Amino acid sequence: MSHEKYKRIVLKLSGEAMAGDLGTGIHPPTVQDISREVKAAHDLGVEIAIVVGGGNIWRGKTGEELGMDRAQADYMGMLATIMNALALQDALENIDVPTRVQTSMEMKEVAELYIRRRAERHLDKGRVVILAGGTGNPYFSTDTAAALRAAELEADAILMAKNNVDGIYSSDPHLNKDAEKYEHLTYLDIINKDLKVMDTTASSLSMDNKIPLVVFNLNEKGNIKRAVLGDDIGTTVSDHV
Repeated sequence: MSHEKYKRIVLKLSGEAMAGDLGTGIHPPTVQDISREVKAAHDLGVEIAIVVGGGNIWRGKTGEELGMDRAQADYMGMLATIMNALALQDALENIDVPTRVQTSMEMKEVAELYIRRRAERHLDKGRVVILAGGTGNPYFSTDTAAALRAAELEADAILMAKNNVDGIYSSDPHLNKDAEKYEHLTYLDIINKDLKVMDTTASSLSMDNKIPLVVFNLNEKGNIKRAVLGDDIGTTVSDHV
């Protein structure tokens, strides 16, 4: 009998997580590893929605720096998240995890349009719902999409899987060996300390809806399952310490 702490979660995966050691693009063995980690949590009976980023393929900010219109560049980024979602869906279904991909923009040949009630129905039936396309609007990050979908779907927590970082630090631990790791923070701490875990819009939305955030290292085997079970890993962010 499982004793998971969270019954319904939104798992935020960065696009970079899909790239593995390649740094860019989609690395199939890495996607397969992520899928096995998701399956371990799914096998507990946890309802899982996944919001995927697209930074391994395209970043709106990159386009802006090249002189592109910001909105146009952001739409390209949304399309990148859909490519990642389809790759993740394939890997999950290859290990018998039922899935649905829902997008914030209509793309009926490859995915369903995101409809909250339909997404909830899929979750109730034990399907992993992969949410792509961000919020469907330029100028909003996929972190904000994760916070928005978590609120809409009444998720118990947002699990933010990071590459090779085991929580939230006072500064980049790869650049500063004296960086302090935080075990527990409030959303106000993130905003006031400018910790850049998620953007201010996402932090405010999560805070307003009292959705806990768990930031942990994706690259350590079993961590998604541990996070679901409420094990003390990474950093937990809530409306109070």
